[in-house]
Amino acid sequence: MLDEIGADIDVSAPVRELTIAQQQLVQIATAVCGGAAIIIFDEPTSSLSQAEAERLYALIEQLRARGVTCIYVSHRMAEIYRLCDTISVLRDGRHVATHPARDLPEAELVRLMIGRSLGEYLPQAIDRPPGKELLRAERLTVAGKFRDVSLALHEGEIVGLAGLVGAGRSELAHALFGLDALTSGSITVDGTAAKIGSPKTAIRLQLGLVPEDRKRQGLVLSESGLHNASLPILDRLSRVGFVRRAQERELAESYFTKLRVRTPNLAAPVAGLSGGNQQKVVLARWLAANARVLILDEPTRGVDVGAKAEIHGLIRDLAARGNAVLLISSELPEVIALSHRILVMRRGELVAEVPHERATQETLMRLMAGVGDSPAAVS
Repeated sequence: MLDEIGADIDVSAPVRELTIAQQQLVQIATAVCGGAAIIIFDEPTSSLSQAEAERLYALIEQLRARGVTCIYVSHRMAEIYRLCDTISVLRDGRHVATHPARDLPEAELVRLMIGRSLGEYLPQAIDRPPGKELLRAERLTVAGKFRDVSLALHEGEIVGLAGLVGAGRSELAHALFGLDALTSGSITVDGTAAKIGSPKTAIRLQLGLVPEDRKRQGLVLSESGLHNASLPILDRLSRVGFVRRAQERELAESYFTKLRVRTPNLAAPVAGLSGGNQQKVVLARWLAANARVLILDEPTRGVDVGAKAEIHGLIRDLAARGNAVLLISSELPEVIALSHRILVMRRGELVAEVPHERATQETLMRLMAGVGDSPAAVS
């Protein structure tokens, strides 16, 4: 079954030990090879590399040729127009429109999805220069994951981190946040040497992590948005061991309003919120914790185009306020649009740094894949 979709995965490996991308491929193999006449693909490429996505597109064409009906749920415009004959739009739980794909321009599709033109959502570009250094990592290595990685983050700066699946981007994020122990290397936070051996230490040093898999690593799904937002700062909100509930609610309401989190109420479990609103709850947590350095791993994965534009605006706002942001994303247009400069990882190593004005999708893809001459070097 895995061979049929071109997935090279050890069939004896427990699923919990697979990467998110590999888990996604296992689910696809299960659906495709089950003999179904109708297959629903719900954001199937959200964790896949471009090469894996291309194999999936070819597989869907084969299924169509066999007479299988495919319902394809995606927020990626290029995929929709490449694969779909007919497009149906939902907004706020209601059906808005259905049109043949060839008769629906992309700008109109976006307008139908978010109820207004995309231009109304987009924030102004950041024009302030980066400030003082907030975090420096020197020659970080985690055995078997990445090696000899050095980087620096400054106030008001968004640094993109690009690479193919398996390049070591998420692993680097985990090491910076104290989830994985360093084999070697050093970290300096705000000019002071720091030994980040746990997330507790990272939070104390005003670091925040929005993980790639928000459902398993970023949220307690059964708990309310209120409790999820206050988790890192319960000590700040407590007196003699008791949480001051009024202050907790006031803080959560403030950040939920700022981030426009759409929830029935603060007590509603986050499991029932949309992907975009779940992601905003994770961001609200780190704003409430006064995190100065934010590590965002696939912050718009699986969210609709309207929520994506809002999150882009939030990221730019964070930088404009003086936060430092490390942005990890598989969507190259997102990395290019938001970043002051872009670091590229390949096979566990940092191979290049590309300034914003020189960054193109072709340049980054060549560096990520190690194809042709590298137009940039690590500075």
